[in-house]
Amino acid sequence: MRSQREPLFLARQSYRRRRVEDAARLLPLLGVVLFLLPLMVGGEIGSVRLAFVFSSWFILILSAMLLARHLGRDAEQRPIGSQSKPLAPSEDPAGRR
Repeated sequence: MRSQREPLFLARQSYRRRRVEDAARLLPLLGVVLFLLPLMVGGEIGSVRLAFVFSSWFILILSAMLLARHLGRDAEQRPIGSQSKPLAPSEDPAGRR
């Protein structure tokens, strides 16, 4: 008879948190691509390109704010014991130094 195994999938909360962290890591790369797009087209810089740069900048700021708010909210909801901290030598159960 087979024993009960835990599911192979991650918990939904930790999975979402990791995806939000991934999005936060990719945000600067998206910013570089958005700022270089008007330069790659060529020609003179007009009002449309300038509006594109500033609207891209505004969207990047808003998305960074939303990601930071989401990550901060997740950090507040985590249980206190889930944060790992190094043990002091006197607290080490194995007695290692």
